[in-house]
Amino acid sequence: MELRQVRYFLTLAEECHFGRAAARLHIAQPALSQQIRQLENELGTPLFHRSTRRVELTEAGQHLTGYARSLVAEEERARIHMTELATGQAGRVSIGFIGTATYDVLPRVALTIRAELPHITLELRGELLTPQLADGLLTGAYDLAVLRPGTHPESLGITPLRTEPLVAVLPAHHPLAAHQRISLDALKEETFVTHPARPQSVMHDRVLDACARAGFQPSALVEVGETATLVVLVAAGHGVALVPASVQSLRLDGVTYLPLHETESIDLVLGRRADGNTPAVEQVTAVIERCVRE
Repeated sequence: MELRQVRYFLTLAEECHFGRAAARLHIAQPALSQQIRQLENELGTPLFHRSTRRVELTEAGQHLTGYARSLVAEEERARIHMTELATGQAGRVSIGFIGTATYDVLPRVALTIRAELPHITLELRGELLTPQLADGLLTGAYDLAVLRPGTHPESLGITPLRTEPLVAVLPAHHPLAAHQRISLDALKEETFVTHPARPQSVMHDRVLDACARAGFQPSALVEVGETATLVVLVAAGHGVALVPASVQSLRLDGVTYLPLHETESIDLVLGRRADGNTPAVEQVTAVIERCVRE
């Protein structure tokens, strides 16, 4: 039973007239009669009562109508889905985010994809470190990763997304918290809460480099893996921290974010495999770039 024959059968079942059905199908009436005969022979039962005055469905034809409509509907759904896959309107895309991008980039991307590409299924992972994300791209665990720049394999394509300033995070009760802006050297006696040292975190070295340019090394370090935990520890009075300005979107009580007099910044990039990306990955890539840059 061919889908063409199923379509012919449904049209004749709706018209109950060979002439009108043939006209709708843009074929000759004898050709339609032949196709219906072939279908009946294949199924081993008449589908229509024919007379010189009228054409009516047999009991078998009535039963076949429901199956035929389901087959045509499934074929149409399959055709639409294949078109969506080919154009990137459907598919599955896995994205990993570093901790700081988890709070501002991830929500915007998720909302935009849901609104603009509702047939794409996203698998989202946040609060990850750059080395984990780079490894995940290489192994195929992630199709895309929002991460910090570093020494990445040539098999990964890296696209710059933004440069953002570093800001100081102080406990809300800290004597400097009332200032509008501070110099980094004002924190030289403080314990710094940071991400773990390499190879786990790009931010660890970035913070220490900034302190060195300000003329000091932190007297003590408290290392934590997640950005949210880092800010919580600052709120609890365990030290101060330097974070990208986007962390301010993680709204936690008990901390104050202060701009620095120094110009200290860090880049955010989008990583993906250099080849073999699906159309859906290309579509989501464009959305991420737009969400970050707008």
